[in-house]
Amino acid sequence: MKFRYIIFSAIVASAVAAHADTLRINRDQCRDMAIEASEDIAIARNSVEQARLGKKAAFTGYLPNFSGTATGMYRTPDSEFSGMTLSMKGLYMAGINLTQPIYAGGKIVAANRLASIGQKAALEQQRMTRMDVIANADNAYWNYIAVLAKVDMMRAYLAQIDTVYSQTKKSFEVGMITKNDLMRIDARRSQVVYQLSQVESGADLCRLALCNILGVSSDSAIEPLDKEIPVTQPQHLSADIADRPELSLLQADIDAKEQQVKITRADFLPTLGLQAGWSAYGNIKLKGYAEAPDGSMQPFSSNSKGNGWLVMASLSVPIFHWGEGMHKVRKAKLDVTNASLTLEKNRRLMRIEAQQTVNNVMTGYSLIESADVAMQQAQLSLDDMKVRYKAGLASLTDMLDAQAQWQTSWSNMIEARTQYQIYITDYLRATGQLK
Repeated sequence: MKFRYIIFSAIVASAVAAHADTLRINRDQCRDMAIEASEDIAIARNSVEQARLGKKAAFTGYLPNFSGTATGMYRTPDSEFSGMTLSMKGLYMAGINLTQPIYAGGKIVAANRLASIGQKAALEQQRMTRMDVIANADNAYWNYIAVLAKVDMMRAYLAQIDTVYSQTKKSFEVGMITKNDLMRIDARRSQVVYQLSQVESGADLCRLALCNILGVSSDSAIEPLDKEIPVTQPQHLSADIADRPELSLLQADIDAKEQQVKITRADFLPTLGLQAGWSAYGNIKLKGYAEAPDGSMQPFSSNSKGNGWLVMASLSVPIFHWGEGMHKVRKAKLDVTNASLTLEKNRRLMRIEAQQTVNNVMTGYSLIESADVAMQQAQLSLDDMKVRYKAGLASLTDMLDAQAQWQTSWSNMIEARTQYQIYITDYLRATGQLK
C-alpha cells in the first residue's frame, strides 16, 4: 500500500442525489471562480480605475484652463442723470478667458507624482487582495477534500467494525465468547456511527463555506477533481519578503507623504500665472440733449458696443504668515518620519512571519513522513490482528485497539497532508509569490 498520496473514493455520490447539479472543479478552477466572485477583488479593480482617472486629472494641472462667460440684462426703468437717459434694456456681455499656470511652487508637479504613487499603490492593493482571496480559496478547497476523505475513512472504519461484529456474533452463538464482548463491539459501533455523522455534518459545513467563496448557490454539490493531495519535498525555500505587496504599500505611503510635504510648502511659495481673454459688450443706449456749436440744445442718441483682448501676468508672493508655513511643513515631515518607522516595524514583523512559514513547511513535510510511517505500521498491525483474531489467537480488546490505531493514523495522515498544502499557500503569500 502506497501512502505518498491519499487516494480518495467518489464519496460525494450520495450528496449528488440530493442536488440537481454537481460542480466539478480542481484547485486552479477553484481559485479562478473565487477571484471572479470576490467583491473585494471588484472593489480593488475599481480602486485601480479610480487611481488611473486621478492621474489623468492631475495631469490637467499642467494645461491651460479655458472659460467662457455670457451675460444678458434687462434693466428698468431707465436711468436719468444730467439730462440724459441711460437704457440697459437688452444689455449683453460675453467673453473667453484662458488661464495658464507657469509656476505654482511645485504643487502641480508634486500632485502628479502623488497621483502616480496612488496608481502604483492601487495595483499593489489589488495584488494583495488577490492573494488573500486565493489563500482563502485554497484553505476552503483542501479542507473540504480532507473532510470528504475523513468521511470515506469513517465509513471504512464502520465496515471493519461490522465485520468484527459479524465474526463475534457467530462466536457468541456457538458459546465461544460471552454476551459482554458482543455488547462491547455494539457500543464501539454506535460510537463510530456518531463520529461518522459528525464528520458528514462537517463536510456539509465545509461545502457551504466553499460555495460562499466560489459565489455559487448554497445548495450546489461540489466534487473536487483533485482526488489526491500531492506532496513534494520542499526545495529552496527563502524568507525573502521583497515581493510582498504590503512592503510596497508601506513604501508608497512614505513616498506619498514626501509629496505632501512639497504640496504643503508650495502653499507658501510664489506663484506665477498668465491670463488672456477676449470680451465683447453691446446694446448700451444713451439719449438726451447736447449743446450744439451754435449754442442750441440738440437731441442725440447712441448705442455703445465693442470688443477687445486682454493679456495679463500675475505674480503672488507670500510675505508673512506668522510662521504658519514652517509649522505646517514640519508637521508634514513628521508624517514622513512616522511612515518610515511604520515601514521598519512591519518589515521586521513580515520577516518573522515569512521565516515562520518556511519553518511550518519544513515541519509539515516532516509530519507527513512520520504520519506515513505510522499509517504503514498501523495497517500492518491491523492486517496481522485480523488474522490472529479470526484464528482466536488475539483478544477482542486487541482487535478493537488495532482498529482504533488504524483510524487515528489514517486521520493524522489526512490532516498532515491537508495542513502541508495550507502551509505552502501561506508561505507563498508571506513571500509575495502567490499568484
